[in-house]
Amino acid sequence: MIEEKLVKSIVEAIQALYGATVGPAQVQLQKTKKEFEGHLTLVVFPFLRASRKGPEQTAQEIGEYLAAHEPMVQAFNVIKGFLNITIAASAWVELLGTIDSDAKYGLQTPTDESPLVMIEYSSPNTNKPLHLGHVRNNLLGYALANIMEANGNRVVKTNIVNDRGIHICKSMLAWQKYGEGETPETSGKKGDHLIGDYYVAFDKHYKAEVAEIMKREGCTKEEAEAKSPLMAEAREMLVKWEAGDTAVRGLWQMMNEWVYAGFDETYKMMGVDFDKIYYESQTYLEGKEKVMEGLEKGFFFRKEDGSVWADLTGEGLDHKLLLRSDGTSVYMTQDIGTAKLRFQDYPINKMIYVVGNEQNYHFQVLSILLDKLGFDWGKDLVHFSYGMVELPEGKMKSREGTVVDADDLMAEMIATARDTSKELGKLDGLTAEKAEDIARIVGLGALKYFILKVDARKNMTFNPKESIDFNGNTGPFIQYTYARIQSILRKAADAQLTIDNAQLTINEKEMALIQKLAEFPAVVKEAGVSYTPSVIANYVYDLVKEFNQFYHDYSILREENEAVKRFRLVLSANVAKIIRLGMGLLGIEVPDRM
Repeated sequence: MIEEKLVKSIVEAIQALYGATVGPAQVQLQKTKKEFEGHLTLVVFPFLRASRKGPEQTAQEIGEYLAAHEPMVQAFNVIKGFLNITIAASAWVELLGTIDSDAKYGLQTPTDESPLVMIEYSSPNTNKPLHLGHVRNNLLGYALANIMEANGNRVVKTNIVNDRGIHICKSMLAWQKYGEGETPETSGKKGDHLIGDYYVAFDKHYKAEVAEIMKREGCTKEEAEAKSPLMAEAREMLVKWEAGDTAVRGLWQMMNEWVYAGFDETYKMMGVDFDKIYYESQTYLEGKEKVMEGLEKGFFFRKEDGSVWADLTGEGLDHKLLLRSDGTSVYMTQDIGTAKLRFQDYPINKMIYVVGNEQNYHFQVLSILLDKLGFDWGKDLVHFSYGMVELPEGKMKSREGTVVDADDLMAEMIATARDTSKELGKLDGLTAEKAEDIARIVGLGALKYFILKVDARKNMTFNPKESIDFNGNTGPFIQYTYARIQSILRKAADAQLTIDNAQLTINEKEMALIQKLAEFPAVVKEAGVSYTPSVIANYVYDLVKEFNQFYHDYSILREENEAVKRFRLVLSANVAKIIRLGMGLLGIEVPDRM
């Protein structure tokens, strides 16, 4: 690699010029700013103590040494304390050969000894279908899993399904009261959609009931809610469920199966998967057991009403409820139980939870509790916290049925991609089957890229129309560039994709493209260290922009110099490879034709 060789030569230069020993970590190289001549810039300020000279003189001396002793340094210039270095064309050509020879350039392959990272994402409730918020969660979790694996980790992708609790009982009770035996088959609806309808129905009847009580008894909303027979029935159903009531459990199992079948369809269309799925119905008792264990050891305390709490005032927090007075568990209890099962199942080195930023406090507390309970990775668990995602129209509410359904959104994106591609003539000459597959790839690619290009920590507004644009920082723009390169390579099928150094002169744009390709391993590493998929998305966009400028300015297939033509085909093929690898890490397909 060019940078590694250059760092080694700079270390030698400091030793030869000033008799000082410096480590590679002290050598700060960065990409030269566009307004200056050069490819790489050395910051010389760390070496002034060794040189005992001014920054400009030090930079000049190091530059002269490199020009005399390092063959790949073609020229240099000094701007104050910065040494701008121009790398010889032959070095860039050699580097392209290295990139070309590695089919998975920039990606590491885990071994049996690699650290094991478990990543939890999705976490749906079985009382409603997946919505736009879940889409962001799933896309971030799946991309992060790919990125962590590309950084040499073994990865286990997990999902925890919230399949118990009062919200589940609300849907069950509403189906019992108003469903008249309706099923996914009789309704023609996906199971998760059907159950979601009854969750909305419960809320509608509950609100009407509360309003009627307020009017009849002249009481406050809070008092009316406390008197609601419908909510009392839902709570009674939850108690029966926890007691193992046969009828309640049978209804619960039937309705959950409908939901799981619906979820599976959605996950498949979204292109995400899991290695292991946990269910709260199987983990909450484990959590209660661990809480009781913590109570016996004095980690927790019991109040007069029988509820169990953790006192976290010593950690600068407050008291945290772990078991209610009636013995039922809360989310924290369930997360402790899930952690226990996961630790039994896998030798976890790092645990990453992909959960929205409204749960920041929850995971701060969970980390402390898991550490107290003896989980080695508890203290260092990572909460991959992400912001809200909304549509231009505003926020969504599940209870009121105003959420943006994930299935509907994906179908709309595919339809928009189909219509837009037809208008632009990008589906001309394709079979109906191929055209539909491209509409799917482009529509879902637009959705995924638009969400993943934004820093996960920020709130965002998803604009479907803006995301499907074939120009600008969008998935379709990147996919179209990939397809364009594949078209070039098909037309050059008879050409030898080889590099002939002896007859080759390359230009600055070609050097810039190779330099951009060479950044990919560092970008993948940065995305893994900082848990930031958007770094990869925006790198791929920059690479595509760089290629399109080159494509606009220089001919590839019509180039008369055969050696240059072959070189440009190799260069183009590697740009396509890195686009494919980068988009693949994000879970985005790229089509060969468009």
